[in-house]
Amino acid sequence: MAAGATLIHPSASIDPAARLGAGVRIGAFTSIGADVEIGDGCVIGPHSSITGPTRIGRDNHIIGHAAIGGDPQDKKFKGERTELAIGDRNTIREFVTINRGTGDGGGITRIGDDNWLLAYTHVAHDCRIGNFCVFSNNSTLAGHVQIGDWVIMSGFAGVHQFCRIGAHAFLGMGVLISGDVPPYTMVATEAQGRPRGINSEGLKRRGFDAERISAIKRAYRTLYVAGLPLAEAKQQLAEQARDSEDVRALLDFIESGERPLLR
Repeated sequence: MAAGATLIHPSASIDPAARLGAGVRIGAFTSIGADVEIGDGCVIGPHSSITGPTRIGRDNHIIGHAAIGGDPQDKKFKGERTELAIGDRNTIREFVTINRGTGDGGGITRIGDDNWLLAYTHVAHDCRIGNFCVFSNNSTLAGHVQIGDWVIMSGFAGVHQFCRIGAHAFLGMGVLISGDVPPYTMVATEAQGRPRGINSEGLKRRGFDAERISAIKRAYRTLYVAGLPLAEAKQQLAEQARDSEDVRALLDFIESGERPLLR
């Protein structure tokens, strides 16, 4: 969006301490609090609330009726200064809620670039979200969740606190995630989500060739189909990783986790 004149509806409430970039548009009955920074070209729809400390990058579109930067829903929160940081070119639909971080959880909730957060999505305190993700209607992240790039969450999916979702993973409708989901993995079918193969269609759309996808499929079979103990599966993945950066990324994800792997 080309930056131009800033347009603020007369009914909007903008704190004098808020900082608005060029070409920002603020809809009717929206409230912008102190210590909020909104970058160039952002559009904030009607009946939204943005409280700080919150930093929003450029060319984001918040459709309306969203609550951004509110206090974390955590009983340990005692009013300490915490933040929300949102990148560029994100689309945030109706009734989305995004909370700031907590003092003992890193102090910041962070969302990257080019994400779609559809209606009623909730992002809790201290979450870290990458780029190019899609969160479908009513998808929910508990506190401290980490989401890699290009992740898709289907409607009504939920992720337990402190879990990690690896890059290019796909979570099916209504699944509840209680462990780390490796990169490239598709989780579906049951309410208590279980791996159901790799997200091959998504990988093809993002330019992964047949050789790369074949290596990822082989790694998935090693981890989930061969019936190996995790330690033995990791040994075989280490051998496969010599010829595949994608398998190396998968193995690095597994070895860096603190929560149990979803298996």
